[in-house]
Amino acid sequence: MTVHFIGAGPGAVDLLTLRGHKILSECPICLYAGSIVPKEMLDFCPSNAILIDTAPLNLDQIEAEYLKAHQAGQDIARLHSGDLSVYSAVSEQIRRLKKHNIPYTLTPGVPAFAAAAALIEKELTVPEIAQSVVLTRISGRASTMPQNEKLEAFAQTGSTLLLHLAIHRLDEIVERLTPFYGVNCPVVIAARVTWSNEQILKGTLGTIIDQFNQQPVERTALIMIGPALHEHQATESALYNIEYQRRFKTI
Repeated sequence: MTVHFIGAGPGAVDLLTLRGHKILSECPICLYAGSIVPKEMLDFCPSNAILIDTAPLNLDQIEAEYLKAHQAGQDIARLHSGDLSVYSAVSEQIRRLKKHNIPYTLTPGVPAFAAAAALIEKELTVPEIAQSVVLTRISGRASTMPQNEKLEAFAQTGSTLLLHLAIHRLDEIVERLTPFYGVNCPVVIAARVTWSNEQILKGTLGTIIDQFNQQPVERTALIMIGPALHEHQATESALYNIEYQRRFKTI
């Protein structure tokens, strides 16, 4: 018996990986995050599969489902939204599985920020403008931020900032970042990207609050901030420059 953690991707069912699809189609039990994983993805499960929505469950109850399946010798597909590597709550589940010597695997998924970047047709790293991407959040009810990971510390670098789980404090974010990026810095708010009801707001640190108040976005939104998001960029990578000396090239 094995518990298979699967990144379901941002929402669109055709962005689930082939590996994830294969595992889903073979597991007799599927635990899924019902509030953020599309129901259509469950159609990939066997017709007689047991489907368990984990949205109302706490960690102890989820652990109990793993134990029950382990005792029955049945594999479990555990669907999480986006990718497992960030803000997935996978680590605490793995600790419990290790405690019971229950095998597990991890299958990555398309992260929401990558889907959002594709939707707005932007590369998040632009030569000489921003070569780093920071995935972060601000302190909330679930957990506080480490002392050395303050928003201002990241803002000093001028990197592209991608803020998760923070849309409810947009006013505070704008206030804290404006001194570093300026009022004209681009901001994109992306919610439920690739879902049928996806929402995209484009503005600047000087305009985004008014735009948001006129068109509120739900709490699962991603906030994207940084000069790399400007509509017009003048710099180009040297990688494909005719003068660039390539290690591998045809004659």
